[in-house]
Amino acid sequence: MSQIRDLAAAYKRHVGAPWPRTLAGAQRVMMIVYPKDRERALRAGIGEFEQATVGAARGWRLVDCTRWFAEWMAEQEYRDAYFEEPELFDATLLDQEFRKAAADRLEDVLKGAGDRTVVGLVGVASLYGFLRVSKLIHDVEQSIEGRLAIFFPGSKDENNYRLLDARDGWNYLAQPITLEGWP
Repeated sequence: MSQIRDLAAAYKRHVGAPWPRTLAGAQRVMMIVYPKDRERALRAGIGEFEQATVGAARGWRLVDCTRWFAEWMAEQEYRDAYFEEPELFDATLLDQEFRKAAADRLEDVLKGAGDRTVVGLVGVASLYGFLRVSKLIHDVEQSIEGRLAIFFPGSKDENNYRLLDARDGWNYLAQPITLEGWP
């Protein structure tokens, strides 16, 4: 758990710094990168990040996207047919409809948060295979007034992020928050 506390301390330095109002939405994203095998510890220590945020006189809203795909799939008219014959499930359904549904959910929170609030997004590993985090960020970046903190299980090499260390990464403008010695 001390690694998570150390990561929260690094986050505290970022969240406590002045927030320029002239930043583009993409620059208002904080990528909190931690090893994928520390997900449970991160979730157990999420309160450390909330305390750091509130201690910096900022608002805090936590969004857990772990169940987003399951909830979206449960609403699909042909869900039973998709489970019986998965080949019927078209990838464009994910890239268009699920992507829009996920972006709408996050955007609703971002729009209601205001310019002095951090919206923390946890559970992004559950999106793996269904939606790229980079696309989700792109879809909502215009709605980020305060900050969007994405708890990212994976690795960062320079500005290249890899979710779960499994997929080719993407280069992004976000503020990285990592610990030295972690991948």
